[in-house]
This record gives sequence, C-alpha cells and structure tokens, in this order.
Amino acid sequence: MLMNRNLLKAGLGLALISSFSLASCKERIMVQIDGSSTVYPITEAVAAAFQEQSGDVHVTVGVSGTGGGFKKFCTGKTDISDASRVIKSDEMEKCEEAGIKFIEIPVAYDGLAVLVNPENDFVDKLTVDELKKIFQAENPAKTWAEVREGWPEEEIKAYSPGKDSGTFDYFIEAIIGKGGQVRSDALFSEDDNTLVRGISGDKNGVGFFGFAYYEENKDSLKLVPIVNPRSGEAVQPSLETVKKGTYSPLSRPLLIYVSEPSAKKDHVKKFVDFYLANVADLAKQVGYIPLSAEAYENIKAHFENLETGSVLKDVDLMGKPVESLYAN
Repeated sequence: MLMNRNLLKAGLGLALISSFSLASCKERIMVQIDGSSTVYPITEAVAAAFQEQSGDVHVTVGVSGTGGGFKKFCTGKTDISDASRVIKSDEMEKCEEAGIKFIEIPVAYDGLAVLVNPENDFVDKLTVDELKKIFQAENPAKTWAEVREGWPEEEIKAYSPGKDSGTFDYFIEAIIGKGGQVRSDALFSEDDNTLVRGISGDKNGVGFFGFAYYEENKDSLKLVPIVNPRSGEAVQPSLETVKKGTYSPLSRPLLIYVSEPSAKKDHVKKFVDFYLANVADLAKQVGYIPLSAEAYENIKAHFENLETGSVLKDVDLMGKPVESLYAN
C-alpha cells in the first residue's frame, strides 16, 4: 500500500524533532541531502527509518530540484544529491573544479506519466510525435485538432515541471530532443501539487510528472498510454512495464550521488549502507519500482569500493534496465 507523502513528511519531522531534543546537549552529526522532488519521497522515507535507530545522526532532506541540488552538491554544501536524471557534463565540470568526486548510485525506477483531465474523452493514447507536437517550443499545436485529425478544435493547456526539475530534463531528452525546450505558454511548477490542480481543473489540460505521484492522485487525473516506438503498442506505466522497459521512452532510473569525501565519513557511510539495504521495500511503499536484489548487491560493492564518476553518463537509458551496468 502506498504511503502518503504528507504522512511521511510528518513522520520525518517528528523524528527530527525527537532526535534534536534528545541530543540537544550533544554535538550534532549531520547528513545533508538536497535535490530531486521525485526522489525526495524515497530519501525522506529512508531518513525517517534511519533516524529511528540512529538518533545521534540528523538527516536533512531538501527539495531544490535535480539541477538545484547539483548546484549545492558541486560546491560542497551537501553530502548527497537526489537526482531524477543522470548528472550533466557541465555539472560534472563544476564538481571537478571544486575538487569534489562522487559515487553514482541508482536506487529505483520511475516512469513519467502523461495526464489529461478526466473529462477528456477523446485522448486514448499518444505517440512520441504527438507528445512532441503538444509540448515543443517551436510551433506547438494550439488545439487538439492539430495533434490528431478528428480531435476537437479546443485550445490545449500544457502543464510542465519546472526547468530545474530532472523530470523536465528527462522529458526533453526523451520526447523533444536534446537542446529542445517546452512551449513557453505552459504552466511551469516545481510543485507537483500545482500541476495536479491545474490538469484536474482544466478540461483541456495535459501535463507530465512522475508515475508515483499520479498513483497518489489517480482519482482526479486520467492516465494516457504512450505508444512504444519499437513495438508500436500503446503501453501504460506500471510497476511491471517500467521495470521491463516496455513503457518506453518514459521509464528512467532514479539516483543518489554521494560526495567521496562524505562517503569516507562513518556516519554518511552508515546512512548509505542503510539506504541500500532498505530502499527496495521503502521504494515500493512510496510508489516506485525497486531494482533487483542482485543489482543492489552490485551497487553496494560499487559504493564500498568508492568507484567515482558516472557509469550512466554516456549510456542510452531509454527503456534499458541499469542492472547489467553494475555487474561484477
């Protein structure tokens, strides 16, 4: 059963308050994390569980978006950066300039869900080309009739995650193409709640965000199947289709990046070890898809060996599982 994010947030807050009060006279040992709003529910759940047994270690989890998180991480302000996409070349350069090496750790899978208003009775599926027509910055479709013949002459209202979001970056790469942009008249927000309210309150609304967040709001949104470019079949995101890669090209790995200097600190290593030992169960509870048990063992060895750099940077991840890339 899915955990409600607000309950998780409240639980984490109580854990923090409790541990602060118990350790008020002690030196505070911190694990500082920031980054993706998509990865946040997983890391938040791990942090809450970790602090129940490690009251002397205080874990802070911020939500600055993947890009915002890397800005802090690559200047040494955080120990761990949550990311819903692979680190970019310019971000790697900034980390290198600051002398910060990192370990890249996949923790789960997610699918990007495409949503329309529940009153929309004509959008039964969308191809990659149709998605591009809707969201591209250059000459986007103004009405549904411009997307597919036979659809109504009604104005499209597009909703998109903000430009600091890893979800935004992944959608650009998968649908619009590298270097592209989302149409300027879209409503942009880093807050998924804003996107849900917009689409659910707008008959002609269409948008995208992480599948797990759709699961929490399925009563107020309509999920759109996406045509797999290779098979030609319309596929809905689900635990099975995301893990198998058949929901393509909108399946992706979720990651954390650990600073090498931080990884050498005992309390950070304990937290990451706890993360990898428990993330499979906690990811499912907050609506994400865990990797295989073998993958987590391989990734744990990757972390313990302090293997720095990006394994995934130059790999085509569209619909491809990451397990084999970490095989011993």
